Amino acid sequence: MAVGFPGESAEYRAARGRLLEQEIELRRAMEAVAAARRRLPPGGMVPEDYVFQGLGADGQPADIRLSELFAPGKDSLVIYSMMFPRGRDDDRPEAPGGQTSALPAADWPCASCTAFIDQLDGAAEHASQHINLAVAAKSPLERVLEFAAQRGWQRIRVLSSAGNTYNRDYLAETAEGDQQPMLNVFHRDGQWIRHFWGSELFFAPADPGQEPRHVGTLEPLWNLYDLTPEGRGAHWEEQLSY
Repeated sequence: MAVGFPGESAEYRAARGRLLEQEIELRRAMEAVAAARRRLPPGGMVPEDYVFQGLGADGQPADIRLSELFAPGKDSLVIYSMMFPRGRDDDRPEAPGGQTSALPAADWPCASCTAFIDQLDGAAEHASQHINLAVAAKSPLERVLEFAAQRGWQRIRVLSSAGNTYNRDYLAETAEGDQQPMLNVFHRDGQWIRHFWGSELFFAPADPGQEPRHVGTLEPLWNLYDLTPEGRGAHWEEQLSY
């Protein structure tokens, strides 16, 4: 089907046609990667039933085991590890607001993780029809809940991993204790829970001028920028406030 828009030139239409071919190839490549991911052999068994802190069914703070994050009939669990506290080299100055601003700046949450979770929270209600989704942060539960309330996160489940080794075991924490923004997927097969996939692209060398983009295909923000002449901007970063 031939398409066109008002006022476009023949030069524009020819270039747009060539770009469309690239977009078709990208769509095919993304589908091929997704299919290859689904064909992964069984991953490693989860070494322990990690105990997180979160809100229980009664809305009160409670210990919640990894196995309890799986709802009946939903056998995949996605956990995003938020950098809270943020990286030691993160010097973005905008304060997070509320009680979180009273923390030392080194203990503030990561603005990039925050922006990502803002987007995940909007999708969480839809995603929960098919999968289990949670965010885990190393900060104490009360800090995580306070910040979640500030941001208006109402749909996504937030947890504290302060009392377990989940972050260290699943590459969301360095040996020095620095937090890293990993996304991990787990799958339940009967009584067994295995690791299925992790965003290891975070550790792969990035091309010049690029960030790791290990969850880039999930982020509407950056993908929207890619549709514009301005693109992502050479030096722009998400902030906790604007």
